[in-house]
Amino acid sequence: MLRFMKKRSKKAGLPPGALVHMGEKKIEKTKITLMDYDEMHFQDREIKTLDESLSFKNQPTVTWVNVEGIHQVKILEKLGECFGLHPLAVEDILNMEERPKMEDFGDYILIILKIPYHYDNRSNEIETEQISLVLGPNFVISFQEKGGDVFNPIREQIRNGKGRIRKSGADYLAYALVDSIVDTYFIVLEQLGESMESMEEELVTNPIPQTLQTIHNLKREMILLRKSVWPFREIVSRLERGESPLIKEPTTIFLSDVHDHTLEVIETVETYRDMLASMLDIYLTSVSNKMNEVMKVLTIIATIFIPLTFITGVYGMNFRYMSELGWRWGYPMVLLVMIGIGVLMLIYFRKKKWL
Repeated sequence: MLRFMKKRSKKAGLPPGALVHMGEKKIEKTKITLMDYDEMHFQDREIKTLDESLSFKNQPTVTWVNVEGIHQVKILEKLGECFGLHPLAVEDILNMEERPKMEDFGDYILIILKIPYHYDNRSNEIETEQISLVLGPNFVISFQEKGGDVFNPIREQIRNGKGRIRKSGADYLAYALVDSIVDTYFIVLEQLGESMESMEEELVTNPIPQTLQTIHNLKREMILLRKSVWPFREIVSRLERGESPLIKEPTTIFLSDVHDHTLEVIETVETYRDMLASMLDIYLTSVSNKMNEVMKVLTIIATIFIPLTFITGVYGMNFRYMSELGWRWGYPMVLLVMIGIGVLMLIYFRKKKWL
């Protein structure tokens, strides 16, 4: 339940725009890298001081500043001052439990997204990360909780000059970053699909209590995944409409493709949720069928022993004059009768297809 709740107690009583990091510290030290490029030139380096990035702010080239580790409030505050970010925008970036959204501040656009970067098939948990993007006229600033290879393919395209990215503006770079985030959903959903497929086979062959726990864990993760991806559609839709002058018309075509991919992710998530609901029904049905089989066997055994118990009850009465008590072969005869009754009842149950 704690994963559904937003921990905002740190901000209780603080004024709007107060900069407080809310979330888990995932890396030890903040790392800032800068890539500056156009069709002919390219720079890639790690910057030690934020003043180094100021010289690129008003250049005609495209500048991409990537921040890994956003727990150091002073660094983000200074970065916001360098690029003219509103304190409320920096506040949202520092809040790791912020709902995915897009806000147009006029001179720049703030985009906050959730990315599922790992699925643990042992604990059946999806590890997510918040990524914030700031799109300006000629720059993009990305904020990550931890370092990773999510954007490495884009970096390689810039370094090698492949594709359209070096020939396009900052809006195309923002599109490429958003597209790479959408792609991670497909990777995680594929892993989830494989896990659910193996679980379906287990449900049919041998449902166990651990299977029920797995189903409940996956249903919980689907709720979290749904909360992350549903606002994604609205964000991409707003970008696609080109309401901001920062989004050029050629880029809207590519954003339309991202919108289609987002809808596909949402449909897959909804399909998996329905499958998990049906799996829960299958589990309950399988357990009920197993219980019915056990009860059927016990009922048949009890039914067979009813006439046998009657016979033993009759001859267990302490009457003095019972003619069968004096027979030489009375005892084996009664045993044969009891065995015969049991066999005949089994044959009858078989013909009735109760066995």
